[in-house]
Amino acid sequence: MVKRIDKMNINTRLSNEQALDLIQNASLVELGKMASEMKAKLHPEKITTFVVDRNINYTNVCWVDCKFCAFYRHGRDEDSYVLSYEEIDQKIEELLAIGGTQILMQGGVHPKLKIDYYEDLVEHIHTKFPQITLHSFSAIEIAYIAKVSKISKLEVLKRLQAKGLSSIPGAGAEILSDRVRDIIAPKKIDADEWIEIHKLAHSIGMKTTATMMFGTVETDEEIIEHWDRIRRLQDESNGFRAFIMWSFQSSNTKLKEEIPDLKPQSSNRYLRLLAVARLYLDNFKNIQSSWVTQGSYIGQMALKFGANDLGSTMMEENVVAAAGATNCMNQDEMIQLIRDVGENPAKRNTAYEILERF
Repeated sequence: MVKRIDKMNINTRLSNEQALDLIQNASLVELGKMASEMKAKLHPEKITTFVVDRNINYTNVCWVDCKFCAFYRHGRDEDSYVLSYEEIDQKIEELLAIGGTQILMQGGVHPKLKIDYYEDLVEHIHTKFPQITLHSFSAIEIAYIAKVSKISKLEVLKRLQAKGLSSIPGAGAEILSDRVRDIIAPKKIDADEWIEIHKLAHSIGMKTTATMMFGTVETDEEIIEHWDRIRRLQDESNGFRAFIMWSFQSSNTKLKEEIPDLKPQSSNRYLRLLAVARLYLDNFKNIQSSWVTQGSYIGQMALKFGANDLGSTMMEENVVAAAGATNCMNQDEMIQLIRDVGENPAKRNTAYEILERF
């Protein structure tokens, strides 16, 4: 029998066995209390943050064909696209008009776009909109840019950083278990390469975020394997700014067609995993609530299960929406949700620096 961590002794680092025991056996109430205590230790001022940003999907053309994705198209498809600079500029100007500070720019993995395209794109945005932070391009995009451009992944990161790329998101992690990845995204980079690219980014002073998508074919043990890998890298580099976790959205996906008995993940399951993540990832200061997939009220409840950040007001979101999740929330609604649980709302930037308190 694994010794359950004492809920009053949150200074003890969770082992993998203890984390598994908590996922499978602890009561949800107990987990909420433990996660809240850990959160209070890290954020004693009871500040819950959010960022005003926009997701810009510069292209939907992708050759990776992830089975869990309903967004991608092939280049020959009638509704495939690559946005023009004018279209991107308009989206950024609309974001600036509502006080936005960040764009999360990601696309499909376009087979014909090389490093020159990305350098020009980043330089154009950074030069025209220097007040906007570029938090952009997933590890799979970095890997493929390197491959088609015949340069190293480190060179890709350095060249984009020189043009104005600030940080990279954690997209593409899904579950960092190659058994799972071979089923849901067999063309995607493996778990080791995802870790490698984030480690390379950290080595040049580029911060990143870590993500996890659960609810496909993974086991509880593979969820913990994922957490273990990012916790170990964080111990080494301290390069992750935050952890973001969401559940698989199945509508319109090939994976749902192949495995029709895949069940939607319950709110209980989401909150349970979130709380254990807060306890296990003791070297991550920030954990984000996934209200986009869970809805605003479970997103609010997540603040009682370890999350200290509500993420983005999400002026635009296309990828998750294509798979059936259509939740939306504006800044005033976020402020009210945070206040309703007795916490202090604040707008932040990409670096989790507070810009404004409410």
